[in-house]
Amino acid sequence: MRPVLAMIVVGLTPRHLGAHTPRLAALAREGAMAPLTTVTPAVTCSVQASFMTGLAPRDHGIVANGWLFRDQMEVLLWRQSNRLVGGEKIWEAGKARDGAFTCANMFWWYNMASQHDIGATPRPIYKADGRKLPDCYTVPAGLRDRLTETLGPFPLFQFWGPATTIASTRWIAEATKQVMRDSSPTLTLAYLPHLDYDLQRHGPDESHPAVRASLEAIDAVAGDLADAARAEGRSVIVLSEYGITPVDRPIHINRALRDAGLLAVREEDGGELLDPMASKAFALADHQIAHVYVADPALQPAVRALLAELPGVEQVLDDAGKRAAGIDHERSGELVALADARSWFTYYYWNEDTRAPDFARTVEIHRKPGYDPVELFLDPAIAWPKLAIGKRLVQRKLGFRALMDVIPLDASLVRGSHGRPTDDACDGPLIIADRAELLGDRKTIAATDVKSLLLDAVFGR
Repeated sequence: MRPVLAMIVVGLTPRHLGAHTPRLAALAREGAMAPLTTVTPAVTCSVQASFMTGLAPRDHGIVANGWLFRDQMEVLLWRQSNRLVGGEKIWEAGKARDGAFTCANMFWWYNMASQHDIGATPRPIYKADGRKLPDCYTVPAGLRDRLTETLGPFPLFQFWGPATTIASTRWIAEATKQVMRDSSPTLTLAYLPHLDYDLQRHGPDESHPAVRASLEAIDAVAGDLADAARAEGRSVIVLSEYGITPVDRPIHINRALRDAGLLAVREEDGGELLDPMASKAFALADHQIAHVYVADPALQPAVRALLAELPGVEQVLDDAGKRAAGIDHERSGELVALADARSWFTYYYWNEDTRAPDFARTVEIHRKPGYDPVELFLDPAIAWPKLAIGKRLVQRKLGFRALMDVIPLDASLVRGSHGRPTDDACDGPLIIADRAELLGDRKTIAATDVKSLLLDAVFGR
């Protein structure tokens, strides 16, 4: 067996390889690079599940970053249990080939309740008084203490939200180096998310100074990690899950369903909450895909017609369309809407911002019934944002409840999105191998082939 490091550099595309990514570009020149044909939807959880199982969403069941859990009638995003993922995982296949095979999963999603040998994933501490403290969950449990002692606590508040920096990605990379050095796993999986954030904020154009800076920062971190792996005799494979493309048109799909009398809300303490149980139809919005749950089959034709007329909606998939897209799973909506290249779906369901729930203006990935990229921005209406945040932090430290309501409700701020297949492969995801023979003469690699490709890198063809 030859040890392998597979790192996901989120949002990296063939078009990004060049002056601002010299080390990743050199790795591609030395070995090989190919565009990666991703799955629908091209979102984090779905693609990573396909990487780890070799299956399409119809088979592994991860139809988005979240879905309606029909048994509970609750929308839940960003679950962490690997038991939600169907199919044989790559570490299970490796152990079946050779009992000495070991796998370290460093921040790939669905990291918990899994059979990999070593794992680490974000896991905040939620205190009874409402505080959220940075932390991570590891297997074995003692790894958390060793990483914290060496690197400090996992920088959760730099991992997502308006305060995101390269710090969290660098922490993951350094933790991965430590695990490779101390435990020498056969296969190491690492997740480096930093580039994703500024591409959503500003779009993928390298002419934007923040995008250039993010490319240079991730190139340095990924390059250092690749060098450390190769110095230990590991093959290196770089993956990306999707490409982010420019957008300028948010689609308020739930507002359209509400205006048609299909979506129901209930009032709670002056705000409105989406009520899945009382709704005839509502959408779970996730970047450029929306799962639309329709309570009565007789309503599906009318709902489909309504959605198809919305500006920015490119397709509305029924049962046949879902089969063709590989997303015909019981967790999917009765209908699935796909945006066109310049558009994306918001989760917003209120018609007046004064009626938005309190969590809408916070970083709250578990309460919002859909993905919210606006969490990457500070509200421009706040004159002194650092002072506003500092005041709230002081209040919390003094034991007072303070809502960190600093997120705007302006979807027009978002400039990049993903989820649909890109029109040009140069704008989509990629795979880089430091050994050309790992890719062979294939011009493209499917996301569902990554599992077998990684096992071939370890065991040989």
